[in-house]
Amino acid sequence: MRQFLKQALLVFMTAALPVLLWAQVAVTGTVTDASGKTIPGASIRLKNSNLGTSSDANGKFSFTIPGTGGTLEISAISFKSQTLQVSAANSSLSIQLADDVGKLDEVIVTGLATSVKRRNLANAVATISSKELSGTAPAQTFDAALNGKITGAYINANSGAPGGGISVKLRGVTSVFGNTQPLYVVDGVFIDNTATSAGLTFVTGAVRNAATSNQDNPSSRVADLRADDIENIEILKGASAAAIYGSKAAAGVVLITTKRGKQGKTKISFAQDIGFVKVRKLLGTRSLTSKIVADQGWDVAEYNAAVAAGKIYDYEKDIYGETGLTRNTSVSVTGGTDKTSFYFSASQKNEDGIVKNTGFRSNSLRLNVDHRISDNIKIGISTNYINSSADRGITNNDNNSVSYGVALSSTPSFTELHPDANGNFPRNKYGASNPLETIALASNNEGVNRFITGINIDAIFQKSASSTTRFIGRGGVDFYNLKTFALFPNTLQFQEINEGTVAQGFAKSLSSNLILSVVNNFTPSTNLSLTTSAGITQENGNFDNILNIATHLVGGQSNVNMAGALTAIQLRNKNQDNGIFVQEEASIADAVMLTAGIRFDRSTNNGDPDKYFIYPKAGLSWNLTRMGFWNGNLFDNLKIRAAYGQAGNFPVFGSKFNSMVVANTGGLLGTLVSTIRGNTGIKPERTAELEAGLDFSVLNSRLNFELTFYNKTITGFLLQRPVAGSSGFSTQWINAGDLRNRGIEISVNAQPIATRDVRWTTTVNFWMNRSKVTKLDVDPVEVGAFSTGLGIFRIEKGATATQIVGKDGANGTHKLGDTEPKFQMNFFNEVTFLKNFSLRFLLHWKYKGDNLNLSEFLTDLGGTSPDFDKDDDGNGVVNGVQRVNDYLAGSARNFVQEAGYLRLREVGLYYTFINMPASFIKGLRLGISANNYFTKTNYRNYDPEVSNFGTGFSSNVDVMPFPASKRATFHLAVDF
Repeated sequence: MRQFLKQALLVFMTAALPVLLWAQVAVTGTVTDASGKTIPGASIRLKNSNLGTSSDANGKFSFTIPGTGGTLEISAISFKSQTLQVSAANSSLSIQLADDVGKLDEVIVTGLATSVKRRNLANAVATISSKELSGTAPAQTFDAALNGKITGAYINANSGAPGGGISVKLRGVTSVFGNTQPLYVVDGVFIDNTATSAGLTFVTGAVRNAATSNQDNPSSRVADLRADDIENIEILKGASAAAIYGSKAAAGVVLITTKRGKQGKTKISFAQDIGFVKVRKLLGTRSLTSKIVADQGWDVAEYNAAVAAGKIYDYEKDIYGETGLTRNTSVSVTGGTDKTSFYFSASQKNEDGIVKNTGFRSNSLRLNVDHRISDNIKIGISTNYINSSADRGITNNDNNSVSYGVALSSTPSFTELHPDANGNFPRNKYGASNPLETIALASNNEGVNRFITGINIDAIFQKSASSTTRFIGRGGVDFYNLKTFALFPNTLQFQEINEGTVAQGFAKSLSSNLILSVVNNFTPSTNLSLTTSAGITQENGNFDNILNIATHLVGGQSNVNMAGALTAIQLRNKNQDNGIFVQEEASIADAVMLTAGIRFDRSTNNGDPDKYFIYPKAGLSWNLTRMGFWNGNLFDNLKIRAAYGQAGNFPVFGSKFNSMVVANTGGLLGTLVSTIRGNTGIKPERTAELEAGLDFSVLNSRLNFELTFYNKTITGFLLQRPVAGSSGFSTQWINAGDLRNRGIEISVNAQPIATRDVRWTTTVNFWMNRSKVTKLDVDPVEVGAFSTGLGIFRIEKGATATQIVGKDGANGTHKLGDTEPKFQMNFFNEVTFLKNFSLRFLLHWKYKGDNLNLSEFLTDLGGTSPDFDKDDDGNGVVNGVQRVNDYLAGSARNFVQEAGYLRLREVGLYYTFINMPASFIKGLRLGISANNYFTKTNYRNYDPEVSNFGTGFSSNVDVMPFPASKRATFHLAVDF
């Protein structure tokens, strides 16, 4: 009997095999847009299966599906999804996708393991595509590429120094002493964005009796990321969207998804950018006469001799007038099968700065691999190695007149600073340093080696006709070594006493996170779908920074052991955060979306490390046009939405302890208790946000509106309050009060022209925010900046959180300005014409908002301001003298200056070739672009975007920064 069954099975297989082989359909086709232009990278998948492919550089695709036919799902970024039936009789396809101007089919993250299409989203989530991020005019660093592109954000460049340094605030101020920057998540990995001091204040004296400072002009570590590797960015701007991230989400969350491989033929892409970078604006120099020189107390004989010899110099141009060469080379390889796909990229960037001996170099390797172990289990791995080096120069605040700008502020144009024939620099008679000598001989370098590795496991362990249950595990590791190296040789003018100084810092950061969740999708009927998710999270941080500062260097050496004196400082932070979350989402008739969730968080940074803090969230969206009763023809999409959520911000590390400091008494070494008193009851700052909005589309979705109102409150924000001197302490950390942010965000997406020859897509965004301190348990606190004589920030009940107060002569001390803009707008446009050409540009308008311009104050005191001898108000007193006299009379009003602007951030013109010069070339594109090339502003310094005090609360302070630059670039991209 057994033998008979074997023979019967053999006969059956022999007969059936040709039929099984024959029952396949070879599908081929081309994907284009409405104008007939091919769409590369479109996804073509067989519905309810793992089979699929993507279109090549010419929009073509081919793959084989089993059986006699099926349903294909075709999707591409910025286009509406489409489904098609295919069979043996209909296997050669010409697919035309319609533009998704309103991004209604865009999939948005709604939880740690869930997502929903934008048309059913309850929050206003900003997204940035790869084309919007780096496809127009690439910026030097990733963080700089974000500027002007996020609705609801206030983004400032801390300075123009090579290597980046950007401050990002989403929907207003969220903390005063705590973290103000959003959480960055790359492919599920929480990355460290610490800005690490290089110890420059030991030389510059920016902060007296301190070796580290937020005024050291370090870059933020998010600048390490390579923008060209990024596929998409989602910005959860408020607690209503970010609550599921708990105590790390008070300042918002930036979710970054990098590029992945796709099934299909292996594609190799090569890109080469080359261009130049120049200073955005030079202020000019003061025109001198013998009388002016005498009135300033300068050397008239030296001036007359310089005039006679024709040696009147423009030192500003000598310092900041370099034209730097920029080069960026990258290669990427992508491809895959139905089981395994991969994306690999290698890049090298090298940019010279606008100051000699400054620049930025970066090397990056990325490998993303996705593998389907079985029909139910898939795994994805993301790896990224970055090696970068930034020579940032010596700029920003300085009390010792050693940085370029401060030294220049008191140096007249006739004195000689250039080296002699033997390379020896003369001493600066009018300042503590010779800036040309400092540029030539001093160093300030940041070097980074960084590994970011993430893993994603998605396993289906239960599946039926109405229910699917998945296990999703995500997490990873972010590790970097940062070395800072600042050398000031003993030959420098300002090193005569210290006889050479070197500051070497070594920072090691290891961050890891893990998210384990279970997600169940239950669809009891066609009109109801339930998604339940629950899980646990853990984040660990370990940061160790050692800073060695050595003086009296031996024989010009730079090793710290070759010195007569050595000061060592170590900062170590270690924390662990744990969370538990549950979330339920209900979709009713694909029209109503209900969301509710809760997160429980604890942290070793809290006063009670074992206490869990609760962060709830809820959301409702109702798409009226998808309801059965809707019969109107005006709206293609009409949705009302509302959401509420809470998130937290951990206390400052160590704020619950009484820390110890080193003491030396009579040569005896020991420790003393710090003057800052710890608070064992310290709690996280809590942010609660209520958001409501209206979204609608008309004219066949060619005109789309999104209107959002939000009210965000921060309770228990952190401050240091004075305590009684009898306690032995001077200040103590407390949860001091509450503040509120209210705002409006309006977004309009439109396609005014859509013909075969010309297509114009435009996006206009408007946003404004207003803050107010609603509760303060202590007296008003002055923070940031310097003093009321020069202008300072003040936290006081009933006032805005961003006000600038200062002395105003007989009017006393009161509010002089506010750093918060009245509103901001951006305009992004893309015009394609003649099929091959694409023109893109981004305009950014910031209306009002003030800076503390203390750079002009220094040049006024030094007598070098370009407009010193003008009389703008016609009162007979020149500008420079009048501003100094006002200061001496007790007024800081001149330093508070409006810093609004209209800026052409990016513009690019590209040409895509249709007929390739060789068969092995699948795509070819040429282009030219400009970044920050035009700015209209009345602000009286190098750039209205400035924040010399780093990424914290005290932004918009301008004290001799590294000037901003503009760049022009030529682009070549080839696909093989």
